Amino acid sequence: MKRIKSYLKTNFKGIMIGIVIGVLLCGTIGVCAATYFESNLVTYDNTESGLNSTDVQGAIDELYNACKTPAIGGDGILEKVPIVTSGDGLYKDEYEDRYFYKGANPNNYITFNSEYAGWRILSIEYDKTIKIIRNDGVINQYYDTSGKNNWARPATLNTYLNSTYYNTLRDSAQNQIAQKNFSIGSVKYGNNDLKTQINNENSKRWNGKIALPTISEFLRTNSNKNQCNTYENYADNIGTCNVTNWMYSSQYWWLLSPMETSDTSCGLSIPMPQDFCTIVDYYQYAARPALYLSSEVKIIGGDGTQNNPYIIE
Repeated sequence: MKRIKSYLKTNFKGIMIGIVIGVLLCGTIGVCAATYFESNLVTYDNTESGLNSTDVQGAIDELYNACKTPAIGGDGILEKVPIVTSGDGLYKDEYEDRYFYKGANPNNYITFNSEYAGWRILSIEYDKTIKIIRNDGVINQYYDTSGKNNWARPATLNTYLNSTYYNTLRDSAQNQIAQKNFSIGSVKYGNNDLKTQINNENSKRWNGKIALPTISEFLRTNSNKNQCNTYENYADNIGTCNVTNWMYSSQYWWLLSPMETSDTSCGLSIPMPQDFCTIVDYYQYAARPALYLSSEVKIIGGDGTQNNPYIIE
């Protein structure tokens, strides 16, 4: 069908239409004759077909769109979105086999749990799962009331997100979540080597359904690589970095990575780098859930803009 559509558009647009599609024009007639007419003189009787178009080319387009296979998982996004190297958009990550949405406001909105444009795509993973993060926090909560900042303990916030909050999700949404490994290794204060920081995060894993973004993921969604790609650089250029990162919010919210310090283990909070290291049982900050959508979810609509987010089923 795709070849037919391409051929028609290339050879007959604005000239003549001489192809009759059986389902559209022939009805129950067994043999169809092809006759050339000026395209602007041809109309299509759609009263019995269920289509909306009243011209032949429009009917062909509708039939093609109705019959094409929905895009699946991360491949569905990669098929639709060009890879960019500057500005807002989807980037190939230079550190891992992943793709990240970067910039002030890329078109990465998605509807999940029937929350229209309520989530955004963080990354496309090597296994074609899609990592997403909620736009807003679902609760203000201590990271871990034990004071140990051990997500796998489980931490207080871990328990909330994977029981209380998870149970509020629709059954269809729960079925779309892939259980995956989340990186929970600690990072060093003032780190100025992103590759080392990523390796430190990946040194410890927790397997589950819902967690939070890591600090390196927050840094990697910034399109200003020169000034904002490390903990130290971000702190030095906060005014610039905050406006080139769609994940930034003036609301304080938790990141997943614990901070490695000499006297205590701290949770990482946003929005102020100076406050990245925050005692886990002292402040109650917002939790913005992060999770992986199954590689089998179908992308059935949308272009990723806030007014027309990706729709999945």
